[in-house]
Amino acid sequence: MLIHMPAGFDPARPAPLVLLFHGSLGDGATILAKSGLSETADRHGFIVAAPDGGIVAKPGYVWNIPGVPTVSGRLPNADDADDVAFVDAAIGWLAAQRCVDPARVYATGYSGGGRMTSLLGCIRAERFAAIAPVVGLRAGNPLASDPQRPDPATCHPSRPMPVMAFAGSADTTNPIAGGGSSYWQYPMRTAEARWAAIDGCRTPLATRSLSATVYEEVYGGCRARTEVVGRVTIGAGHVWVADNEAMWAFFARYRR
Repeated sequence: MLIHMPAGFDPARPAPLVLLFHGSLGDGATILAKSGLSETADRHGFIVAAPDGGIVAKPGYVWNIPGVPTVSGRLPNADDADDVAFVDAAIGWLAAQRCVDPARVYATGYSGGGRMTSLLGCIRAERFAAIAPVVGLRAGNPLASDPQRPDPATCHPSRPMPVMAFAGSADTTNPIAGGGSSYWQYPMRTAEARWAAIDGCRTPLATRSLSATVYEEVYGGCRARTEVVGRVTIGAGHVWVADNEAMWAFFARYRR
């Protein structure tokens, strides 16, 4: 796991931590470089940790998401490394060094790393203050009987989870309208709506234009002052489309 300490880090002051998860067949070093989050961390004083997935692939690594096939089509089995347990241990170790504030731990990830980020939001809400998947928002595994809907049994966090997702309208790998491989399937709006239901959001979906090429879909009025936000870049594909400054501004609003 690569760890980027922000410029001017003060060991006497525990900092926020952002876990950054690479896409399938990637690795921590590559996503750390391509995402630009190190530079964002230097500006805002948070730590970035970029682990490698626990399942070795060729090339790179993939994440062990129970019940969800990897890009090879194989379901993870009992012999595969437990990525959730590794994340738990990594956060615990960093907190024990007193360099990380355990109340300000966040997760983001690209593509398959977005699925991993979503999984952690579903099953580790006690660890993470907010999540921000990039071209990979999920709200549980696709339902076996109807893959166009998420299976509610696979995502029931212990507390409301703030969610900010980023996507591209021209993504053909994980289309925002749904489809793609078996581990994607249901649309981004369906995932947003499920998170809004989980968070008890009372305000209906509102869409607002941020620029000629970017719009947001927002559910507000949620429990614990959470929010569910989907930001879409028109014409962008399956790439790191996140606005890192907006992501950090969202994260910084929340503590666990």
